[in-house]
Amino acid sequence: MSGPPAEPPVPPLTPDEEAAWRALARAVLVIPRVLDGELMKAQGLNLTEYSVLMNLSESPGWSLRMTELANVVSISVSGLTRVVERLSRQGLVERVRSETDGRGQVAVLTPAGLDRLEQAWPVHLAGVRRLVVDRLAGVDLVAFADALASIASADIGPPVRRKVPAASSAPPPAS
Repeated sequence: MSGPPAEPPVPPLTPDEEAAWRALARAVLVIPRVLDGELMKAQGLNLTEYSVLMNLSESPGWSLRMTELANVVSISVSGLTRVVERLSRQGLVERVRSETDGRGQVAVLTPAGLDRLEQAWPVHLAGVRRLVVDRLAGVDLVAFADALASIASADIGPPVRRKVPAASSAPPPAS
């Protein structure tokens, strides 16, 4: 009895596909770094903190469960916890127990957090326009947004934590 049929080999990328892939890969690394640096320099906020404030400001009641917020910000829950703690120390966000089940945690934007977001927004907007939007002149933005949305669709899910290999019971090698 034989196993399942072998998958056909994946064809190599064409030169145009390779160029598109490399450009996208570079853009997803460079753009956030530049925006992060600009926000930090001008406002003392990093891009993740800005994203937390922005997503909370767009949510009903200016609040989201921590797990949901982590998913929309694309950060681990433990990473989000550290960000929310920093923002909380600045009075920009509060962390409260969920009223619906009492177990979950909810991040809530404060009025000071909304003010801080409104101060940072022009810096972020200028960077996004300069780095991305202005460079897409003549591109079908609806098709572009649809293509990117399908690449990073919600069914792909939140960030996956790397598994740490289980500790071996064997003693460490002698040096």
